[in-house]
Amino acid sequence: MAKAQGSSKSFGKYVKFIWLIVLGPVLFIFLLVGLTSAGLFGDLPTFEELENPNSSLASEVYSADTKILGKYYVQNRVNIHYKDLSPNLVNALKATEDVRFEEHSGVDIKGLFRVFVKSIILQQDAGGGSTLTQQLAKNLFPRGETNKLKIVFQKLKEWIIAVRLERNYTKPEILAMYLNTVEFGNNAFGIKSASTTYFNKQPSELKIEEAALLIGMLQAPSRYNPVRNVENATFRRNTVIGQMSKYKFITEEQKDSLLKLPIKLNFRQESHTEGLAQYFREVLRQDMLKWCKEHKKADGTPYNLYRDGLRIYTTVDSRMQQYAEEAVKEHFTELQKTFYDHWKGRVPWSDHPELIDEAMKRSDRYISMKKAGASDAEIKKAFAKKTEMTLFSWKGEVDTTLSPMDSIRYYKMFYQTGFMSMEPQTGYVRAWVGGNNYKYFQYDHVKEGKRQVGSTFKPFLYTLAMQEGYSPCYEVPNVPVTIIDKAGVPWTPSNSDGKYGGMLSLKEALAESINCISAYLMKQFGPDAVVQVARKMGITSQLDPYPSLALGTADVSVYEMVAAYSTFANKGVYTEPQYILRIEDKNGVVLQDFVPRKVEAISEETSYLMLNLMQGVTLFGTGARLRGSKYGFTNPIAGKTGTTQNNSDGWFMGITPELVSGVWAGCEDRAVHFRTTQLGQGANVALPVWGLYMKKVYADPTLNYSKGGFEPPEKPLGVELDCSKYKNPVQQQNGGDDFGI
Repeated sequence: MAKAQGSSKSFGKYVKFIWLIVLGPVLFIFLLVGLTSAGLFGDLPTFEELENPNSSLASEVYSADTKILGKYYVQNRVNIHYKDLSPNLVNALKATEDVRFEEHSGVDIKGLFRVFVKSIILQQDAGGGSTLTQQLAKNLFPRGETNKLKIVFQKLKEWIIAVRLERNYTKPEILAMYLNTVEFGNNAFGIKSASTTYFNKQPSELKIEEAALLIGMLQAPSRYNPVRNVENATFRRNTVIGQMSKYKFITEEQKDSLLKLPIKLNFRQESHTEGLAQYFREVLRQDMLKWCKEHKKADGTPYNLYRDGLRIYTTVDSRMQQYAEEAVKEHFTELQKTFYDHWKGRVPWSDHPELIDEAMKRSDRYISMKKAGASDAEIKKAFAKKTEMTLFSWKGEVDTTLSPMDSIRYYKMFYQTGFMSMEPQTGYVRAWVGGNNYKYFQYDHVKEGKRQVGSTFKPFLYTLAMQEGYSPCYEVPNVPVTIIDKAGVPWTPSNSDGKYGGMLSLKEALAESINCISAYLMKQFGPDAVVQVARKMGITSQLDPYPSLALGTADVSVYEMVAAYSTFANKGVYTEPQYILRIEDKNGVVLQDFVPRKVEAISEETSYLMLNLMQGVTLFGTGARLRGSKYGFTNPIAGKTGTTQNNSDGWFMGITPELVSGVWAGCEDRAVHFRTTQLGQGANVALPVWGLYMKKVYADPTLNYSKGGFEPPEKPLGVELDCSKYKNPVQQQNGGDDFGI
């Protein structure tokens, strides 16, 4: 009996020992998890951090037609929601990374057991045991441990964070968060940036094979990069497609057909110097940096343009912006060739050799060498040494070997441009081209740059005349006029064509841009009155009140000129240009709406009379080529050309009832220009951009811009516009010193 009792006790000890062996590791793991959860082995994310995981989000710039024009970022990452994902993405991700994603609560026990058996016992490759939620935990709260013991604790922390994430978020939210945190190479962080970069699509638009390619890249973005490693990327994509078939997300027939497809990309790596509206985006960036400093988040810190995921909605229309950039490229490709031919065998700066030396001293290379203590001789030697470089050309980038000094001479020969298009009633800026190419010419000629406006300033002078009761039909003798300025200096401008004599109506004089008639009007009213009119219409640049202002000696920006001319099309109301509609935070909460400032600058009748005057420019004046076969416009267009001394600057301002656009063209240095007015005038260097742009705008039915006429004032006009009926006996008797209505 005693022996039986001893055997029973011995058996009980064995049972306890077996249970200890079986349950010991489990209890130990539970103890470790408990201690880790309590923070004994390092801090875990707080509840607030889980609710608001920190990541740098790119701020997006949207066009008026809801296209993304560009981004400002540290990392090119933009978060999206589950509803924005294609089902193909979701299926490919689950099939490849976590097929039991819907079944577990952050940690997949079955998966861990599978890894343990295959990897430890059977010594087979079982893949990873991490769930999508664990991978998300690792992405959101990375800990770069290398010590083996610390790696164990790190894994435990990931389990705990994964379980907590599952408690705080739904499965769809976790899946979307995961795709927002992963990297895809080529500066694409998150699925939205990746789908835009590789396919120029939204994530919701991805096909099965496209989704499979992107999900396949997650294992190793560099190794499976479809741009550089097509073979590897194809293999990995097909592996994902195979997984989708294995787990019944697609049929066997679909798999067989998809495996045969080649990879087709629409690759567009996002960059600050690529894409549409590069100059506009830089101007906007400067404005937004100022805005961020002046506006604070709920925690009291200012917004960060590069990290806070702001959404900036602009007035620029991506279609019109595209047409503007195409028009610039089309015209300037030909204009540049003409300019080269014009100066073949010579250089424009032969009388100004200092231009090249000054350009050298402004270059980054010169400044850095000077700071490093290099002598002038060393610097000149460096600038004379040939080196490999990439140059801009209108036909594409050119890889060549050239000395830095030769590259300076090369770029000095380029005609530059500034173009802006605006709706006069709303103030909405629809297109903005600040130069030839932002990568090579980082100077904005729309708002930042100011050049002499030439005869495009004359409408402000004529506006004063209309305001004072003149009619477009009022006639003035075409003879030289002398004005004595405030300093007692006489000024007698000559006509550009050297022709005088006869009587000209104001409409004819403006259409042909006759300088003598402008001098006549300036003598009647004086420079101060002209400056006041220009100020009311939005010109803020320096305007020196001298008689020569009548011929456009002032330096003014394209931005100001377009806004001022929009006053004519908006019945005398000046509307400040607007290019930001609203700013939202990363959650879509509106932070600020923008409304343009409007000021009644001139009367409705005066503005209509000016439109009548300026229509003569495009009907029979300096802008009449718009009616020719190349452009073929038949609709009402008011406009004005401008050409400055020595043809250094060429302008064209074009007005239609719903759109006002302005073009400036000229070289960086005013000493570099065409030698003949025939080639250098605004009608030749600037007007074609307007013509090409408007042809494209009118040809796009989705834009719906009218070709109708200008709306007359509700009240009857106080002056006669039909010059065949216009009579002014008082003018005839007094030799033009008086005028009648």
